[in-house]
Amino acid sequence: MNDLDYIFAVARIRVKEKNLLRDSDIAQMITMPGETQVLDFLQSHGWGEGSADRDAESILSAEEARTLALMHELQLDPAFLEVLSYPQLFHNMKAGIKEIVTAEPHPRAFYPLEDFGRDTMLKILKEKAFDQLPEPLQPVAPAAFDLMLKTRDGQAVDMLVDKETLNAMERAALKSKDPLFKQYLLDSVAISNIKIAVRAQKMKKSREFIENALADCSAFDKSQLAKAASSGLEDLYAYLEKNGYQEGVESLKASPSAFERWCDNRLIRRLKGEKTHSESVGPVLAFYLARMNEIKTVRIILTAKANGFSEEAIRERVREMYV
Repeated sequence: MNDLDYIFAVARIRVKEKNLLRDSDIAQMITMPGETQVLDFLQSHGWGEGSADRDAESILSAEEARTLALMHELQLDPAFLEVLSYPQLFHNMKAGIKEIVTAEPHPRAFYPLEDFGRDTMLKILKEKAFDQLPEPLQPVAPAAFDLMLKTRDGQAVDMLVDKETLNAMERAALKSKDPLFKQYLLDSVAISNIKIAVRAQKMKKSREFIENALADCSAFDKSQLAKAASSGLEDLYAYLEKNGYQEGVESLKASPSAFERWCDNRLIRRLKGEKTHSESVGPVLAFYLARMNEIKTVRIILTAKANGFSEEAIRERVREMYV
C-alpha cells in the first residue's frame, strides 16, 4: 500500500474507533447483576450482528470474525493479514486434527476464518493436502497429526503447535519493516515464553523439557531462560529482571492473572501513540489489537459473571481500553 491508501484506511479506522468500548463502559458492565444484563448492554452497542445465537461465545466469535473481515476490506498487504491471523490459523489446525482423530465434532472450537474455517480445514487435513495450508503451517501439520494419532495426547499437540505458532511470529517479526508490527510480534513471543517458563517451573519440569517447550525468541537466550526456570522461581525472577521485565516480575509475584493484565495493558499503552499517525499501517494494527483486547476483556467479564465472581475480583482482571 502507498501513503494515500494508508490515509484512506486510517480515516475509516478513525470512524470505527468511536464505537470502541471505553473504560467507563467496562466499569458499567462490572456492576451489572449478571451475564444476561452484560449481553443486553453489548447488543445495544451493536455486538453480535451476524450471529445466529445470543450466547456469549457466539457473540464474541462474531466480533472477532467481523474485526478480521474489516482488516481484509481495507485491502492491507495479504502477508500482513496472514501474520495477524497466525493464532487463529494454527488454532484451527489443532482443532481440526483433534476432531478428525477423536471423531468427536466440536464446531465451536474453530474460529470462523474466511479461507481456513472449520470445513476447509477439515477437508485439507482429512486429505492430508498439507501443501494447501499457509506456508508456516505446512511443516508442523503432518508432525502434529502423527503425534495425535500415536498418542491421543491433545496437550502434547497443543505444545507442539503453539511453539510453532510463536516461531512463525518470531520469523515474521524479523522480516517486518514496520516498527510497531515488529515490536508487537517480538513482545508477544517474549511474553508467551515467560508464561511457558513460569508454568514449567511451577510444575518442576527439567531444563531440557523447558528449553524444548520454548520458542525461538530475540528477547531471551532460551537456553538461559530454561536454566533459570529449572533452577527455581527466584532465579527465574532474577533473570527476567536483568532482561528488563521488572514490572512484569512484580505482577507475576502478585498472581498469574495480574501478569496477564500487565502484559495486555503494556501493549495498549504502547498502541495509544498511534492515534496521531495517519500514513502507515500502525493505526490499523493498533485498532485491530485494541479490538482483540476489548473482546478479551468482555470475555473475562462474561465468564466472571457466569461463575459468580465478585466485582472486586473482576476489576483485578479487566484490561485498560484503547480510547
